[in-house]
Amino acid sequence: MRVILGLLVAAVAVNASSHFLSDKFIRQLQSEDSTWEAGRNFNKHLSIKYFRRLMGVHPDSKFHMPKYEAHQIPENFEMPKEFDSRAAWPMCPTIGEIRDQGSCGSCWAFGAVEVMSDRQCIHSKGKSNFHYSAENLVSCCHLCGFGCNGGFPGAAFKYWVHSGIVSGGSFNSTQGCQPYEIAPCEHHVSGPRPKCSEGGGTPKCAKTCEKGYIVDYESDLHHGGKAYSIMKDEDQIKYEIMNNGPVEGAFTVYVDFLHYKSGVYQHRHGLPLGGHAIRVLGWGEENGTPYWLCANSWNTDWGDNGLFKILRGSDHCGIESEISAGLPKVN
Repeated sequence: MRVILGLLVAAVAVNASSHFLSDKFIRQLQSEDSTWEAGRNFNKHLSIKYFRRLMGVHPDSKFHMPKYEAHQIPENFEMPKEFDSRAAWPMCPTIGEIRDQGSCGSCWAFGAVEVMSDRQCIHSKGKSNFHYSAENLVSCCHLCGFGCNGGFPGAAFKYWVHSGIVSGGSFNSTQGCQPYEIAPCEHHVSGPRPKCSEGGGTPKCAKTCEKGYIVDYESDLHHGGKAYSIMKDEDQIKYEIMNNGPVEGAFTVYVDFLHYKSGVYQHRHGLPLGGHAIRVLGWGEENGTPYWLCANSWNTDWGDNGLFKILRGSDHCGIESEISAGLPKVN
């Protein structure tokens, strides 16, 4: 009898964990009136453990935020109804880039180095296109958390100021001092990339550049001028983005978010998977629904070519609660 009960409990657990990737769940999302469209982004056989690992914002991240800064927004200032950093700074190619964190909970590092790269270009007026290395940050910043097992987005900007970060492109790119070591994986049933898998350790911190890169490690380190946070205020966040560039945000991911394809995401069904860091590029309104425009780090075959929109102005899923940023040192 105990064996039978044990098997039943195990079966229920498997069904509960796999339901969120089922065709039935996606059809349920598609059948409801909503501000966003759902569809399949991931292989239905991936485990819930795999997705929980992708959620790399540690629960203690709020205790590691840099000091808050507030903008003095002029009384007569008219905030634009929409803003897109890609259009505002077309000379900065990194703003339109979508990276891939692979099977590693390094979103906290990706959101940070993406913002740093964008702002390096913006504040140098296009003269410095430095591609900050996610590899270097995730492997060497021990005060930022636990590498592929999650970290603190705010601490990444403090590390940038105090220790500096070298350059590095995506996996196999041979771009910069330290390209990303973890390969992108195939979310779908079949495709050119290797199958997504659980586990895998954080890359070891190396204080050297890869062979063939002509600049030495110490010379390649670029530093931030300051690190700071933006308070949970819609206009403060908007003003920061339009004046200084994209920011890093964090929010709680629920299982329905995995199936986002287009529109303005609002959580409707399913349990939370954990905290996830992304880059906020701007804002706007779609069919009367206000949104933040965000770039994810799950490659371009997820969502809307790697981008998504999420409800703006009500701290939906905590999207406005942990905004981190910083300014580069520009000569």
